[in-house]
Amino acid sequence: MKRIKELNSGVKYMLLASFTFAIMGAFAKLASLHMSSLEVVFFRNIAGVLIIGFAVLKKPMKHQGGKPWLLLFRGMMGFTALLAFFYNIAHISLGDAMTYSKTSPIFTAIFAWLFLHEKLSLKAWLAIGVGFVGIIFITQPTTVGFTKYDFLGIFSGIGAALAYTSIRELRKFYDTRAIVLSFMSVGTVGPIILFVVSEYFHMPELDFMLGKFHMPTGIVWVYVIGMGIFATISQYLMTKAYGETKAGIVGAVSYANIVFSIIVGVMLGDSLPSMITACGIIFIVLSGLMVARTK
Repeated sequence: MKRIKELNSGVKYMLLASFTFAIMGAFAKLASLHMSSLEVVFFRNIAGVLIIGFAVLKKPMKHQGGKPWLLLFRGMMGFTALLAFFYNIAHISLGDAMTYSKTSPIFTAIFAWLFLHEKLSLKAWLAIGVGFVGIIFITQPTTVGFTKYDFLGIFSGIGAALAYTSIRELRKFYDTRAIVLSFMSVGTVGPIILFVVSEYFHMPELDFMLGKFHMPTGIVWVYVIGMGIFATISQYLMTKAYGETKAGIVGAVSYANIVFSIIVGVMLGDSLPSMITACGIIFIVLSGLMVARTK
């Protein structure tokens, strides 16, 4: 009976986390109507730096350390994946952008096999294959090839996967807050550097990572603050979920985020997924469930 209660608690937290993450995406989409995706990433991360920084002041970190370059790599991968993710939120449907980001477990399994020498069973390889079929269904490449949004969407999954893979090694050496702070700090300093660069370079093809800073005004502050609040709530609930229930179960439940994102996106004016795209989403969710099950 106790295990059932723990399971229900973990599932409940992850369902709430998935919903609040979809709301965060909605605020990011609204904010993107008034500012560049680079600014959205900046405001998304600066809130996290302040919150984690306050937590560190209250309770200093204690860890072995010794992997600064891997820590920086985790921050850079998380930051660039976030740039691609928020750019897609601004330009394609919220459901599609979220689905692309949820391909990360597929790539995480591959990178863990490549770099951490984790064994993959036949079922795991089958799950990866199903995931790639889903990606093809969503991107629907023609003779022209993949679109910019397809490339950025896939990269948002790959970048997140590289970040997650590095975390598996980093948690042996660092306090969890140090790992999170590395991501948030790079995600705050990185945009500042790119704001300066954007003053001197105008490259439309790199608009996903370039943009000029404009101080938010009026209703935009509501979007920015709402994004920060719901991102923090989502992160908190997600952490609680993983603490209550097995990671495989929680990871499987996290795919509810796609459903919530499609619903919220339609409320914001997105069109419903086409039949082919819906099939792709189903394949990616199925792949994620299969990967979670192998764990």
